[in-house]
Amino acid sequence: MLRYVLKRLAYAAILLLAVLTLNFLLIHVSPGDPVETLAGSMGGMTEELREQLRRQFGLDRPFIVQLGIYLGKVLQGDLGQSYYFNASVASLIWERVPATLLLVVVSVLLAFFVGTLLGALAARRPNGLLSQSVTILSIVGYSAPVFWTGIVLIILFASVWPIFPVSDMRTAGADSQGWAGMLDVLEHLVLPAFTLAFVYLAQYSRLARASMMETLSSDYIRTARAKGLSEGVVLYKHALRNAVLPVVTMLGMQFGNVLAGAILVETVFNWPGLGRLAFDSVLRRDYPTLLGILFFASLMVVVMNQLTDVAYRIIDPRIKTS
Repeated sequence: MLRYVLKRLAYAAILLLAVLTLNFLLIHVSPGDPVETLAGSMGGMTEELREQLRRQFGLDRPFIVQLGIYLGKVLQGDLGQSYYFNASVASLIWERVPATLLLVVVSVLLAFFVGTLLGALAARRPNGLLSQSVTILSIVGYSAPVFWTGIVLIILFASVWPIFPVSDMRTAGADSQGWAGMLDVLEHLVLPAFTLAFVYLAQYSRLARASMMETLSSDYIRTARAKGLSEGVVLYKHALRNAVLPVVTMLGMQFGNVLAGAILVETVFNWPGLGRLAFDSVLRRDYPTLLGILFFASLMVVVMNQLTDVAYRIIDPRIKTS
């Protein structure tokens, strides 16, 4: 297992280097000039100041030189300085990471456990009401864009039934300490987390239902039932462990999609996370901040993929043996 993990880490390092290079290339060939964006936000700028800022930002150097300097700084743990915020990119990211991780982790866990449970229950009676409901849920989840779901929830719970807050992470002026502060954050988290989890919950429930139905038709399940084991033991101890493997794989593969969806969700609900920071950085042509966010997102996806591989080998002993 240790040799396997070390090999995967070496592959991950090479992949991250390739992603860093590609991100840098795509951002610098995209239209827009950060200096001109700053000039517009300031209401004008002299040509001398423009040239000074380009030299300060290193934009007057050839692309290869800029890329080499950027990669060297990243290897040293320096993500650069924000053009717009005039602050360290690393500090800007770490300020927003807790909010994004809270939203993403809660959404992923909600989608995984609820979706798997619904799929497992639906597989017991493939033609029953619950199974048909899971099918309808999957269709709706596939069809509804994340931002559309968020807007609908805002309309429902801000105008029709004003139950949950629909903006920010905390109530302005409220006590942010202790249980009161925690409950306030959880109350603000309900709608963004459900919005982000909804589409993946539909996918996981459908996948778990199909996988569970296939597993229940296996020979070892019939043998377990023939031994007189209870239906609960057969379903949740023998069948579910194998049926959940495709869902675990899908969860790891879609972690990057969840992060991408978080950008839209954070924008709709004004959630103060990395997604909102990325959106603002795109509008302001803040290249260092955007590159830092992309690097962090890529790192999270790579780490999640490695953890998925390890979890897969732990859940299924046959993979460990092979």
